[in-house]
Order: sequence, then C-alpha cells, then structure tokens
Amino acid sequence: MNSVISTLFSQRELGFLQTQAPTPLYYQMYTLLKNRILDGSIAHGTQMPTEQQLAEGFSVSRITAKRAMDELAGEELVERRRGKGTHVTHHYEPETVEAPLVGMLEKLTGMGRKTRVKVLDVGKLVPPGDIQVDLGLESGEKAHRVVRVRFSDDGTAFAHHLSWTPGIKSGFTERELEKRVRLDILKDNGIEVHRIEQYLGASAAPDFVARELGMKEGDPVLTLTRRAYTAEGKVVDILYCHYHPKRFQYRMSLSMDDYRS
Repeated sequence: MNSVISTLFSQRELGFLQTQAPTPLYYQMYTLLKNRILDGSIAHGTQMPTEQQLAEGFSVSRITAKRAMDELAGEELVERRRGKGTHVTHHYEPETVEAPLVGMLEKLTGMGRKTRVKVLDVGKLVPPGDIQVDLGLESGEKAHRVVRVRFSDDGTAFAHHLSWTPGIKSGFTERELEKRVRLDILKDNGIEVHRIEQYLGASAAPDFVARELGMKEGDPVLTLTRRAYTAEGKVVDILYCHYHPKRFQYRMSLSMDDYRS
C-alpha cells in the first residue's frame, strides 16, 4: 500500500466508503483526502498516490479515484504534472484558538473506571498539522490515534473520544484500552502527566460522532479539548471529546476562597 495512504488512514477508514450512502463514492473519497490536506496531515509539496494506488487502497474503481482527484485539482488543492505526478499545492496555516474556560478538571481516573469503553480504531498515523505542532513532532512523524466510545452503566453511549499520543511503546491495544485508564498506560510508558488543560465548547455533531452516539448529523453536541502536559510543559496527549448533551453534564463546584472580585 502507498505510504501516504497507510500513514494517514486506518484500515477502518479505508474500508468505510459506503456504497449504499446517498453521497457518491468519489465524493466521500474526495472529502477524506481534502480534510487531510486542509488540516495539514498531507503537507504542501507532498506527492499524492496515483489513481491506481488510491483505487487499490480504498477498494474503489480507478474512475472513482480519478473523479476524487479531479475535485481536488478543481479546488487547486493539488496540481497535476505530466510525468511528475500530482503534488499538494495547499499551504496549511494553523488557526489561533482562544478559550477562556480554565480550571475545570473532572475526576478522570474515577470516570474511566466507572464507565465502559469500546475502542473503534487504534493505530499509528501522521496527525493533522496543528497536532503535530502541539506535540512537537517532526513532519511525517507518527503518533498513536485512538478512537473510542464511552458508555454509561446502562449501556447508553454518551461520549465519543479521539486522542493523539506520541511516545507509546506498549499498552495501546484494543484490549488494554478497553479495560484500563489511558492515563495509567501513559504512566507505564514513562509519561508522567503533571497538568491538564480543558477547553469546553459546543458544535454541530459531525457524521462520525452522530452515528456512534445515536444522534442526527448536525445536532448540537458538547465539545471538550484536553491537553496533558509534563512538568516541563511538554504536551504529551491531546484528546477531543464530543458529548451527547442529553446524556452527559459537567458539574463545577466553586469555593468562595477562590473568588476574586
């Protein structure tokens, strides 16, 4: 399999193009590739796989792969040159994110032990550009990506988690991640989390979240981005959470000793 394909897409993603979906296959494929280009996973100047390699990697016809590449070229995200292949022309620029919410830590290990997790996907891939920067990775360097769904005691799915973690040598398997708390596995790998920052927000549920949480695409969801730091201030884990607003709430207790006028 082409290295660009194998480092950016998991086997689950490669096999997930839906023939029964109302959206044409070429457009589903184009969307996956476009998102990887826009978020910096496929950097400027990278040579794209050939149409034949894309067709084999995604298990689609060459015509489907060609139409997807035609869409990318039409948006000037890639450029085709006879005899030289297709290269990414889009320049990724990270956006500045501001979040005023601080000091809102939940009992992470307690929550991890009192709820059940199902791992949907786990493997080493090249992260999007902004995550590469946050984690201090070199261009093209891989990190562990884990996609999970968390369930309450009654078996109701209430959270979708996507995390990126570099430096993991062992323990990031489906079996271990479903029975253990991720922070404990990080510690086993010599990664000591000293501080955690969380940013809370809201957004429309993307299709992959809505599908797992029993919602409609575009429904409002509670979002949380969590970064874990070492004592030296290095980011060692980034977690993106989507919560079903009718099945999950955040509670925040404030002491008057913390109040400042």
